[in-house]
Amino acid sequence: MSMDMTTVGDSGLLDTLQHEVALFARRAEQTRLGGVGQVRNSMDRAAYLLLNRLDKEGPMGVKALAASMGIDSSTVTRQVAPLVDTGLVKRTSHPEDGRAVVLQLSPRGQARLEEVRSSRRQLMAELTQDWQPEEREAFCSLLARFNSALSSRMSAQGMPGPEAQPES
Repeated sequence: MSMDMTTVGDSGLLDTLQHEVALFARRAEQTRLGGVGQVRNSMDRAAYLLLNRLDKEGPMGVKALAASMGIDSSTVTRQVAPLVDTGLVKRTSHPEDGRAVVLQLSPRGQARLEEVRSSRRQLMAELTQDWQPEEREAFCSLLARFNSALSSRMSAQGMPGPEAQPES
């Protein structure tokens, strides 16, 4: 049985929550939470998520990459094109089916991804410098849980989620 939380007396808290989530989304997009220094804002979200997925899961075809990210194959194809053009991703033929394409993080892509990750880690450290380690862990846990709930809701409604699995 689903419970409408707005009838449980939490409406003020839920108003605050939805407002803070809206502010977070706007600020995250405005700053792109890109990191610090020269690397700040140097890689868009789509590129970062695609490179991160290829790094974590290894070489894969467009359809597999799209499925693992919960997005359409045509979206992956469109987003990967500039990554191939700039040498961050390599396209190769599938070893068993030469007609199929396999996408793989290039050495340049690996180096660039690590540079961006490092910059983003530094930003997260700066933003949470006055937090206790337990607070950082709790925030990560709750944010992952929130993202998972959003993804589940989108799936239940027949919409592809922005990510099938959380990214780190």
